[in-house]
Amino acid sequence: MSEAEDNDILELDSETEEGDVEMNLMTDVVYSEELPTYKSMPKGQAVPKVERAEFNGNPDSLFFNDGKRRIDFVLVYEDESKSASEKKGSVMRRRQRRREFFEGSLMNMGVELEATQSVVDEKLVYVKVHMPFEVLCTYAEVLHIKLPIQPNDLAPQSSAYNCFTHHFYPSEDVIAKEADFFTAPFQKDQLKCFWVKDREQFFTPAMRSRMAYYILSRAPYDVKGNVKKFGFNKLLDGGVYKAAYPLHDCRFNVKSKEPDCPNERFLLYNEWAHPKSFYKMQPLDLIRKYFGEKIGMYFAWLGFYTVMLTLAAAVGLGCFIYGYTTRETSTWSKEVCDPRIGGEIVMCPQCDEICPYWRLNTTCESSKRLCIFDNYGTLVFAIFMSVWVTLFLEFWKRYQAELEHDWDTVEFLQQEEQLRPEYEAKCIYERVNPVTQETEKVPYTACGKCMRVSCGIGTVLFWVLLIIASVVGVIVYRLAMFITFSSKLRSELNNRKELEPFKEYVTPQMATSITASIISFIIIMILNSVYEKVAIWITDFELPRTKTEYENSLTLKMFLFQFVNYYSSCFYIAFFKGKVVGYPGQPVYWLGSLRNEECDPGGCLTELTTQLSIIMTGKAVWNNIQEVLLPWVKNLMFRHCTQVGSEKVIPRWEQDYRLQPIGKLGLFYEYLEMVIQFGFVTLFVASFPLAPLLALFNNLCEIRVDAWKITTQFRRVVPEKAQDIGAWQPILQGVAILAVATNAAIIAFTSDMIPRLVYYWAFSVSPYSDGSDHTMTGYINSSLSVFNIADFKKAIRPSEEITPYWFNNITTCRYRDFRHPPSHPNQYDFSIYHWHVIAAKLAFMIVVEHIVYFTKFMLSYMIPDVPEALKEQIKRERYLTQVILHETNIKHFKELMKPIADNLQNEIEEPELDLTL
Repeated sequence: MSEAEDNDILELDSETEEGDVEMNLMTDVVYSEELPTYKSMPKGQAVPKVERAEFNGNPDSLFFNDGKRRIDFVLVYEDESKSASEKKGSVMRRRQRRREFFEGSLMNMGVELEATQSVVDEKLVYVKVHMPFEVLCTYAEVLHIKLPIQPNDLAPQSSAYNCFTHHFYPSEDVIAKEADFFTAPFQKDQLKCFWVKDREQFFTPAMRSRMAYYILSRAPYDVKGNVKKFGFNKLLDGGVYKAAYPLHDCRFNVKSKEPDCPNERFLLYNEWAHPKSFYKMQPLDLIRKYFGEKIGMYFAWLGFYTVMLTLAAAVGLGCFIYGYTTRETSTWSKEVCDPRIGGEIVMCPQCDEICPYWRLNTTCESSKRLCIFDNYGTLVFAIFMSVWVTLFLEFWKRYQAELEHDWDTVEFLQQEEQLRPEYEAKCIYERVNPVTQETEKVPYTACGKCMRVSCGIGTVLFWVLLIIASVVGVIVYRLAMFITFSSKLRSELNNRKELEPFKEYVTPQMATSITASIISFIIIMILNSVYEKVAIWITDFELPRTKTEYENSLTLKMFLFQFVNYYSSCFYIAFFKGKVVGYPGQPVYWLGSLRNEECDPGGCLTELTTQLSIIMTGKAVWNNIQEVLLPWVKNLMFRHCTQVGSEKVIPRWEQDYRLQPIGKLGLFYEYLEMVIQFGFVTLFVASFPLAPLLALFNNLCEIRVDAWKITTQFRRVVPEKAQDIGAWQPILQGVAILAVATNAAIIAFTSDMIPRLVYYWAFSVSPYSDGSDHTMTGYINSSLSVFNIADFKKAIRPSEEITPYWFNNITTCRYRDFRHPPSHPNQYDFSIYHWHVIAAKLAFMIVVEHIVYFTKFMLSYMIPDVPEALKEQIKRERYLTQVILHETNIKHFKELMKPIADNLQNEIEEPELDLTL
């Protein structure tokens, strides 16, 4: 290569073309030395060319044109010679050189390639990748892939649950049961130990694609001296390749005509993703076989979560029905609606100057709605949900342990997971491995790692505080605009006759709520897009060792951001709004001029319930519509733009190219959506017992929508191993622990349950009342304090223009609090009732939390994570595997030693023969 050409390649790192991603030298994967899993091309060696072949007209073929070599991966690029302009010509040439070097490196590593021009677009070229058996054996050993050594003759365990659910599984005539084998990590020199009936079928398509991805992510595309740049992901980002993906085995709605094709995609669509199969159990083994363990584990968790929700939904529905049927008979609701009680109670204005006096019975319907959710059944349901969430997590661990055993991922993290290429690229420091006591290379020193983690934590905290600041900003906006709307909106509606019909509906509260929600939505969307990039940048900077560590670190950051983003408004309504408002004569102000918000007349619990129902319903509907429509519309538009004549036959790899890519974060957003929903179901369930029912309906749709989307609208994902659900497990456990505290706090500080109980047991009888029997009669009058209208300051006194016509000769008004009346020596100070209620709330919090936490601890202790029978089976299988390998090795050793023994025997017999002669 000439010096000028070498300079051209260096310039590529700093040039950017329109619509292209800049390939910056600092972000490239650069290795300072050669990896052990490939061999670089010697300097000066000519780069081999990829074999070109015309499409043979078979649309269902999964093989090269010879019909023998299987396609394990497909790379797509745009032919520069047919699309380059003079302005972009130099960039195109540089791309071509990098691509040719990359493909030459693959062939030098033993990978076979075949290029075919597109049938639809002559500018596109599809490079098909095939992994020969020898290459597969090499990388199966590198990746420690477990492969069968002998059929498993141990009898499978069955349970009563399986006996009930097997009727809902697809027939074994349609989806055959997977054969079970004893397995062991593959070793190339012990090939005879493994169950090899057919060399072409020994490695499954999922294994082949996984190993092909491993090679592609480590093959060099540029070498200058000792500096080597690796990985096709950077080539994808830079536009050198347009796409890279493994192939689906057939069309989702039509069987393949290939005789050996298993048609697994077709089976998954018909028996799993199709709406007609909504009642069927998921074929998890086939999902795992086709998409890999990581996706299989997600759908297993989602299905288990949905099944467990049925119990919570049934109990929550029962609680709701109880509240609905008793709303008309509750004593406090009757007193509010009674014209002789609630109709005679005049309430104080809820803002300064522009808010009028009002009668308590105007909140009759709000009071009835509050009784639906604020009753003793809610307390029982909140405690039940605290136990339910513990049972859910513990039984999921047991089910997950069974899946780990069945899917052979028990020792995955210890044996199979490899280092990330980005981590390997930065390994320049040496340290002594504490386990092996051998020298190994790492990308940073102990001090450097501490600095990276510290910078990451600091950045995360900064962005969390920024999100909290945005929430506070929206609250300040609500306080300021409520006053503005109260003064201007009311006069505008009164002065304009054409707006008279809307006067009843367009209120200052509604206008404030709508505009604040729009602003909050805009802020959330902006922060969503920004802090996703921030979280990825921080995780990249921390440089995790393996992909699992990378995903766990990113998951924790993203969930922390989303937690603050989604739940901050609910925490504000539940625990802050209306808590520190003062009293009518001396209200509490923010920033010196903004009066703090009070709860709605129906109480803050009603507002929290409304907020949760709107968020859960709206989020579920929007997500499902988006997940269905967005990929479908994109694929429809792509097919329309690349429409060809019906006489043209389109090959399998080109059909898959028309589908949507799965995205770099894979299932991250699917997990995040469900975990956020899990938070709504558990954290605030005391205010909304119907949350589990809404979640159940959503999940029944979510399973099929996700299945339909991943089966029909997306390219086939690269199958990945996974032992569990990763960082989502401790996140769920953390949410479960927090849920106990939040629900206890909602019942204690947001609902009226504790004040009612205090009144019933203490203040409805002597010495605080004349009655001798415990009763709820008189609770409403007892819960409202008295304020003398003459004590209003001039700046906050309601104006006479808005004073109601019925407000004549009234000297006092009422407000929600427990304070002494104006005639008391300590007027407007907290009464003994207030301190009794505070003590009862704190006692309730302490007692309930300790009881529930103790119950959770005992359940966790009593339910082992791995069933004892499964532990014994795992030990038994490990023992038998070792015996089989040992016996096979001895047999192989005897076969190797037999010719030597025969020769020795012949040498011994020949001298004896000479002696007799």
